[in-house]
Amino acid sequence: MTEVGETEVGESRRAGRAAAVLCVAALMLAVATVLLDLANQGRVPPQAELDAGWSAVLSGLAQTLPGLLLLRRLPRHPVAWVLTLNGLLWIVDGFASSWAAYAVYTSPGLPGAAAAYWFYSRFGAMLLLGLPLLILLFPDGRLVRARLWRWLSIASLALTALLPLLLVVVPVDVMIRYHDAALPPEITRLPLDPFGIDLPYAVWEPVMRFAYAAVLVSLVIPFAVTVHRYRAADSERRAQIRWLMWAALVDMFVLLIPLENPPAVGAIVFGLAIALTSAAIVGAVTKHRLYAIDRLLPATFLYGVLALLVVGVDLAVFALAGGVLGERDAALAAIAVVAVVYAPLRSRLWRAARRLVRGSRDDPYATVATLAERLESAADPDEQLRAVARTLAEAFRLPYVRVEIGQRAIVEYGRQTGPTIALPVGYRGEPVGQLVLCPGDGSSLSERDQRLLGDLARQAAAAARASELSTELQRGRSRLVAAREEERRRIRRDLHDSLGPSLGAVALRIETARNLARSAPDEADRMLDQATAEVASVLADVRRLVHDLRPPALDELGLVRAIEQQAERFRLSGLQVRVEAVPLGPLPAGVEVAAYRIASEALTNVARHAAASRCDIRLAIGAGPALELSVTDDGIGIGEQTAAGVGMVSVRERAAELGGVCSVTSPADGGTVVEVRLPLDAVPEVLHV
Repeated sequence: MTEVGETEVGESRRAGRAAAVLCVAALMLAVATVLLDLANQGRVPPQAELDAGWSAVLSGLAQTLPGLLLLRRLPRHPVAWVLTLNGLLWIVDGFASSWAAYAVYTSPGLPGAAAAYWFYSRFGAMLLLGLPLLILLFPDGRLVRARLWRWLSIASLALTALLPLLLVVVPVDVMIRYHDAALPPEITRLPLDPFGIDLPYAVWEPVMRFAYAAVLVSLVIPFAVTVHRYRAADSERRAQIRWLMWAALVDMFVLLIPLENPPAVGAIVFGLAIALTSAAIVGAVTKHRLYAIDRLLPATFLYGVLALLVVGVDLAVFALAGGVLGERDAALAAIAVVAVVYAPLRSRLWRAARRLVRGSRDDPYATVATLAERLESAADPDEQLRAVARTLAEAFRLPYVRVEIGQRAIVEYGRQTGPTIALPVGYRGEPVGQLVLCPGDGSSLSERDQRLLGDLARQAAAAARASELSTELQRGRSRLVAAREEERRRIRRDLHDSLGPSLGAVALRIETARNLARSAPDEADRMLDQATAEVASVLADVRRLVHDLRPPALDELGLVRAIEQQAERFRLSGLQVRVEAVPLGPLPAGVEVAAYRIASEALTNVARHAAASRCDIRLAIGAGPALELSVTDDGIGIGEQTAAGVGMVSVRERAAELGGVCSVTSPADGGTVVEVRLPLDAVPEVLHV
């Protein structure tokens, strides 16, 4: 371990021990404050201005505990120290308030009453310094680098600290006169001016006004500094600052909600808001799930505004009912109006808000129905894929969705803003592509979301398969058209270059023989012999053309006997060929031609390359229905690295043209097995050629 590493470990251990000590001290003060508040119940007059300390302690713990967690991880980070020390100051302030009330009213004469009251009423104003200091140091623990903004930050902190420093030295009679509020005699008898400076009220009054006004003005500068820091920051720093913006947004909504009665509820909610703010600061500084704020911030704003509207309308309904009907019937009338008219509208507003934030995932039926409608109205398979991508993005509020088929990206929706996850897309047990999703906030999908995503993925699989089949169909049509035109070109060439000249020569010889019949009968007879030979050659060419179009043996003998006839040719060369077949019945012409060509090609490969002594050919009708053809030999087999030749490629293409499948395997005991399955139903007659 290096010296730097040992130093960091040592600092981390010391920070951990310090955090543990501070945590124990904070909890002990919190417990003591709660016990004092329980003892002080009903004994402290309002004029004493001594609030129950537990509310300040709650707010202090909401800062201290997150600050201590941050301090253990980043012992040198100024934000961690500001958060921790400011929380401890809140706790001490709450304890001072409770102890002053206890020592003055509950158990008079106890020591520390004057010091506790002075700390609470004077030094407690230092709590004002924590928030602007935290804002100015967030998120890296340093003031902004720009000189102008740095000096404005320092001036803001000085203005904020002015009031707490003045309250330390202002005499108590000046404070009473300035606030125009008399203190109870139990408080005025305490020595509350240990550091008071005796100056005329005419001097103190303008200074106090300036100090109180400076507190309000100084809060504007940290906000402006944050805006400047955000505009000059990179994407990561902006995400950190957005966490602080989210915390400020939550605090604003909490302050706007009327929670005056009972006051304990407001104190608890305020403490929870501070805890949430502290947690947001800790998360932003440690960069934990940093980019989750991109979805959390707009959701919080939307729900906050909606909650304020709901509360405002509720209060307006009760106030209107009370003004029209009077207090006696107001509650009943307001409840009736809310239940009959406003409650359904409020439910719709909440559902609409959740849909804007979470998408339509909470209504799976509506999501699937939307996807089905879009798929139905899509004009082509690519439009269907776009419908799937759009529906997924809207249903789960995803910033980016990509639908892929194989290695080729088909459809992209949105913009990628972070890491992605890939989900396989299968159709009838076969992988056809994948869905690539960008969650945006990095959060995991719930089990319910995953089920809905699976249902939508199946729709995507069907759409992807449709796109793939459409592409294959178009390629197949193109190949069929090309093959048909190529075959027509070949037939035209054969007719034009072979049969045409041959028939023309025959006609010329016959005409010549007619002219020589009387004068030179021997020469005419020789010419007719040549014409007869040429006609025989033409007939051979015609038979070849006919055989290429469709083997005549299929019509004359049937598929099985035609293959037998073909096998007989190979038997003459020494290869033992056995043909086994069950009664096949009538077969589509295209299937007959394909099976005959495949069997002939397989036999040719066995004779040329397999070095085999035996070959078995089997034909049967299988489930489907489909014609099942297998050609098995006992030769040397096919190596794993051996590339498929023209013959095997032709066999596979003939099977694929009819929607069939072909497999070529080499068993462990040697030889080669060619298995072909050709469906018999709905075979188009155009494929007979």
